Amino acid sequence: MSEVSSKEIYEVKRTLEELSQKRGRGTELVSVYIPPDRQISDVVKHMREELSQSANIKSKQTKKNVQSAIEVIMQRMKLFSKPPEKGLVLFVGMIPKGGPGTEKMETYVFEPPEPVQTYVYHCNSEFFLEPLQEILEEKDIYGLAVIDRKEATIAILRGKRIDIVKHLTSGVPGKHKAGGQSQRRFDRLIDLAAHEFKKRIGDHMNDAFLAIPDLKGVIVGGPGHTKEEFVEGDYLHHEIKQQIITTVDTSYTGEFGIREVMDKSMDVLTEIDVMREKKLVQKFLHELVDEHGLASYGEADVRHNLSIGAVEILLLSENLKKKRLIYHCPSCQAKTDKTINKEADAEDIICPSCGEKMKHDEGRDLIDDFVDMAEEVGSEVEIISTETEEGMQLLKAFGGIAAILRYRT
Repeated sequence: MSEVSSKEIYEVKRTLEELSQKRGRGTELVSVYIPPDRQISDVVKHMREELSQSANIKSKQTKKNVQSAIEVIMQRMKLFSKPPEKGLVLFVGMIPKGGPGTEKMETYVFEPPEPVQTYVYHCNSEFFLEPLQEILEEKDIYGLAVIDRKEATIAILRGKRIDIVKHLTSGVPGKHKAGGQSQRRFDRLIDLAAHEFKKRIGDHMNDAFLAIPDLKGVIVGGPGHTKEEFVEGDYLHHEIKQQIITTVDTSYTGEFGIREVMDKSMDVLTEIDVMREKKLVQKFLHELVDEHGLASYGEADVRHNLSIGAVEILLLSENLKKKRLIYHCPSCQAKTDKTINKEADAEDIICPSCGEKMKHDEGRDLIDDFVDMAEEVGSEVEIISTETEEGMQLLKAFGGIAAILRYRT
């Protein structure tokens, strides 16, 4: 599973924001979530059943709209021999644009950034967005382990979902009270058994975590000192050892211990994402004040640097609420473009070549425009939230558009 990019997260957030505003006149907006392993034929069969059931709807208008939505879904299903790799999400329904008779059928079909887990058919006056919101939360994967001398449990954390990978018991005996030579020999045997147990834990953690290419980090917990001995010892593959974020004290082992590790780590994990964003903006600010720094900001300057391939990292605020319009002259075919606020009306522009009034397209999201430019020249894109002081500074002081450059221009 490839890592979900900040661009994908932004696109899902934007889609959620757009869909959350949609309302039907009745319970006629249809939401369908199709897991990747679901047969398309099963979905079509279910749609036919729902089409039949919808004949019982009392309101003629609602019945007509629900049936129209289901028919659109069935038509879309003909385009797929099987669901995409991560499944499919469909939102279809009649959305009123004003007074009676202004409804327009709207259709949204896309592959989400993370796999759909459960098949869902939902019909209501609003689109059913909760599974998509959960998918958005499940972008990061962490390895968890809880360890003491008696047992160990290894798990994988995907968003807020825990998958237990392995539970191990040590067989290490308790302390023995016999004195003399036998006591020393018995202590050595205990230490050897504890060492072998930690080796087994390490082997299982290596097997589980090395198989996850986009693992964000590892957190180890436990009620005693065994976890520190394990982390400091030579039990883990060097790549996994480097990914250990922190150790946490827990009251429990087993699955209860894993849940305790997760609960105690949430602040740490949130802070990691926040710190990453802060460091990116701070790096840009450092380059900006350096006399020979590699920084660029503002729409025109960053657009120019992107066009010549000079941008290493493009920083865009997720609150950049603007769109890009393309104007063309119907007489002489001249073209120009203009950026406006999303809420603003497009201005009339007179063609500088022939004096005719220019026409414009509907426009596209400014972030999409910049992301496409960045992808063409291989620049990295980071969508920065406004949850930090640095994120707000990027938006307010630099217009939400900045770049760290590959070379000076």
